[in-house]
Amino acid sequence: MVRTEKLTPGLVRVVLGGPGLDGYTAADGTDAYVNLAFAPEGAPYGPVFDPQEVRGLGLPRELQPVRRRYTVRSWDPAVRELAIDFVVHGDTGVAGPWAAAARAGDVLVLEGPACGYRPDAEADWHLMLGDESALPAVAASLEALHPDARAVVRLVCDGPEHQVPLSSPGDIDVAWLHRTGSSADGELLVEATRALDFPPGQVHAFVHGEAEEIRSVRRHLLLERGLQRSDMSCSPYWRRTMTDEAWRAVKRDFISAMDADVA
Repeated sequence: MVRTEKLTPGLVRVVLGGPGLDGYTAADGTDAYVNLAFAPEGAPYGPVFDPQEVRGLGLPRELQPVRRRYTVRSWDPAVRELAIDFVVHGDTGVAGPWAAAARAGDVLVLEGPACGYRPDAEADWHLMLGDESALPAVAASLEALHPDARAVVRLVCDGPEHQVPLSSPGDIDVAWLHRTGSSADGELLVEATRALDFPPGQVHAFVHGEAEEIRSVRRHLLLERGLQRSDMSCSPYWRRTMTDEAWRAVKRDFISAMDADVA
């Protein structure tokens, strides 16, 4: 690890570099992601390890690497530096606290990258919806737009101090939606989407974030706005009130339920 930068009270950028990235090859998508592996306390391996080899050791579950998937914010091939933005909520979770405490010289084990989305150059306009978890992909996607492209962006965050500058060669309409700590926070994104006057033409959408919020937005776009599933990249990244492990255990069933919403 080369350096860190605190972007907002809840967002830390970790920049990786060094010979450990010699084999890294950029993915084509603007939502490129890597799989991170963290050795738990007391693990008989590390700090550098091969997750596949560790898996074959037959260690108990509590000593297996903790896995997390994170979007690549940027890759600079000239200096071979990889930037990853981490959402940090105090000491909650695994990856966030690691990023908050990371110092130059620390090691981060990763595999990848892979990807699934890039703004369609043939689309008439782009719709990007999400929260802090989707912010790295949204920012990278905006930077990749053609100068004549148009994008409408709505992002949920905890307040003005949690906003980050977003730039693009294209024409972008960006609005931040601020949580208040009330139960209405879960409706911010879908209500903002309902309020939009959609520009004419074919839209290509990127919709990622909290599970229930994304489910509501997806249902609205498919049933009320007439989008096709092929018109969007859509995924629930996390779920309110659930740990990452608990969410991963039910995510497949949740996605099946999302599909049933619009069957």
